[in-house]
Amino acid sequence: MTHLTHLAPRRPQRQRGVTLLELMVGVVIGLLTVAVAMGALMVSRGISGTVSDASEIQQQGTYAMRVIGQQMRQAGSLKLDLIPAAAQAAAASNAFDHLLPVALEARADPAAGISGDPGWAPATDTIGFLNGGPVVGFANDTTEVLTTGTGSPPTGSQTANCLGQQPSGAATRSNFFLANGELRCGSGIVNDNQPIVRNVAAFQVRYLMQDITTTPGIPQINYAASNATVEAVANGWAKVQAVEVCLELFGNEAIDLPAGSTYTGCAGPVAYDTLTGARARRMHLTFRNVFQLRGQGQTGAVL
Repeated sequence: MTHLTHLAPRRPQRQRGVTLLELMVGVVIGLLTVAVAMGALMVSRGISGTVSDASEIQQQGTYAMRVIGQQMRQAGSLKLDLIPAAAQAAAASNAFDHLLPVALEARADPAAGISGDPGWAPATDTIGFLNGGPVVGFANDTTEVLTTGTGSPPTGSQTANCLGQQPSGAATRSNFFLANGELRCGSGIVNDNQPIVRNVAAFQVRYLMQDITTTPGIPQINYAASNATVEAVANGWAKVQAVEVCLELFGNEAIDLPAGSTYTGCAGPVAYDTLTGARARRMHLTFRNVFQLRGQGQTGAVL
């Protein structure tokens, strides 16, 4: 006799889920992880922004000093006249023209310009004051050969002022001044100026003047803090040998500094706590350089 055995169905296994406590612990751990990651990201961003800000200020300061220095180092320079007219006339019958004396172009009369230009005199036009800042100049040569080749090559000027302009007159002039937080440059013509750098906190200029009268035979160099000091001396501008330029720039990124932090500006130490407006909580860097004028040492005499 066959017996059928009925197997009892298996009881399904009970699935165990996550308890509320475990879920809350997981959420808390996740939030802490996100918070730590966000904190690290903010710190990294702050450091990156500060480094980028410092780099941009350095680039602007270097560029401004390069532009100013390029013009000031040429101030007072004259054209080298390879064959002076007087020497050429005196040696017209001489076959050895290559032995003719070479001299700098004589420019002593401001009215003796070229093509009706008012001219340029080294003793009075090498350096001066305009629009609240220094203006420097040097003789412009419009007879330089621009191309090579057969025939008559065109001539013109290969010098340029701080704007990159090539003047057609007797002088190349560049005027530097501060306006609305921007260091601007121009040629001295009305409304003819453009900004060089922005975020300028200070632009300070001092003039180094040569003195040969106090101690004859022993020239001395004295600092003049302003244009008024220079102009108070007879032929003062002609006695300026060099110019000290100080430029104070600030950045765009807000930074947190300990209380009482200071930096050295153009006029001396400055406390960060005293800065307001666009300069508040901003990095400040100061650039200072001395540029010697090429036409220095005239001591008031006209070349």
